[in-house]
Amino acid sequence: MQKPFSTHKKLIVVALAATAFSTPALAETANVSVYGRADLSFDVVNTGTAANSTAGVSKNNVSSNVSRLGFKGAEGLGEGLSAIWQIEQQINMDNAGAASNSGTGNTLGSRNTFAGLKSDSMGTVLLGRHDTPYKLATRKLDIFGDSIADNRALLGSVSGKSAAAAFDGRQPDVIAYISPELSGFTGAIAYVNLNEGATTTLTTATPTVAQATAGNKASALSLMGTYNSGSIYAALGYELHDLGTAHNGTAAAAATKWATGAKESAWKLGLGYTMDAFTLGFAYEKTSDNLGALGLTPVAGGNLYGHNAYYLSANYKMGMNAVKAAYGKAGQLGATLNTGSNQFSLGYDHGLSKRTKLYAIYSRISNQSAASYGFSQTTATSINGVGASPSVVSLGLQHNF
Repeated sequence: MQKPFSTHKKLIVVALAATAFSTPALAETANVSVYGRADLSFDVVNTGTAANSTAGVSKNNVSSNVSRLGFKGAEGLGEGLSAIWQIEQQINMDNAGAASNSGTGNTLGSRNTFAGLKSDSMGTVLLGRHDTPYKLATRKLDIFGDSIADNRALLGSVSGKSAAAAFDGRQPDVIAYISPELSGFTGAIAYVNLNEGATTTLTTATPTVAQATAGNKASALSLMGTYNSGSIYAALGYELHDLGTAHNGTAAAAATKWATGAKESAWKLGLGYTMDAFTLGFAYEKTSDNLGALGLTPVAGGNLYGHNAYYLSANYKMGMNAVKAAYGKAGQLGATLNTGSNQFSLGYDHGLSKRTKLYAIYSRISNQSAASYGFSQTTATSINGVGASPSVVSLGLQHNF
């Protein structure tokens, strides 16, 4: 008499069947990598003194500091060619329901998100949302990058404060080419459609900042070239914004309050040097525009926002710990007096492992009487006023996975 299957044998059969059905699915997703960063800090912010209602405001804040989650993958197509893709989003771990200071929240694909082809010998072509080559040229020199002391408080140009549109940007509607590395040299070029599908109402008397600086057929061209030998890093970047039409923000007749041919440009130089545990960094940036010449808040020489800025940094590693300091300065905007600012930052990192660290940061921005720069990576610091000198102490934990 044949014995019936035991419960144990039935479980083995079920497990084998499940494996048989799941194996193809596992194979199809094997080229997907999950990665990210959790970076949270407790910040004590003070706006300093200023001649407005926000003078002397102090606030405690928990910041997410560009915490992120990403998925990426590649499929080999043969002969050194691969299809590549990435979907990355910012995760505001301190307040999941709110947007960050940059306007991005927990929306899928808010960071670099693209698809493309990569050739070992010919380079990479990608389409989607991506950092511009101009931005990539010097981001590695910012030793406080993505923290509350990020140098983009002054450099890279701040939309509506030191440029019509930021130059250190992550833009949508990008088509980019990145060359393969050749003896340490790499180049990149990208074209950006700044306002795909946008329309503008010429009868608007008091436009928003976006309406005032972006019009039909706006676009950008961004380029960079870098050299990296391990101990020496050098970079050149250039970016041109064709803003299409621009608005002077008044209630003048529609025929006169709009100007065509609005443009702005920037170029930058970056240098880095590493010797054993010591690293030095330097970045210089110069911007110019024709917005003043077009009658949009007329200024001598035509430059409304045109200025220069620079950044110096030093980082000294002691095993898994590091001491770092940085100084940045933004010059006068066009012919407008007292619009310069500077930023000093000091930090200490204590490594708990290769992927986890504790850190402490102090940073201070000193604005001239007509400037209103603020820290770029948290909503709490946007309350600073004209002529203020905001400062912050930040204690945080960062884990990369």
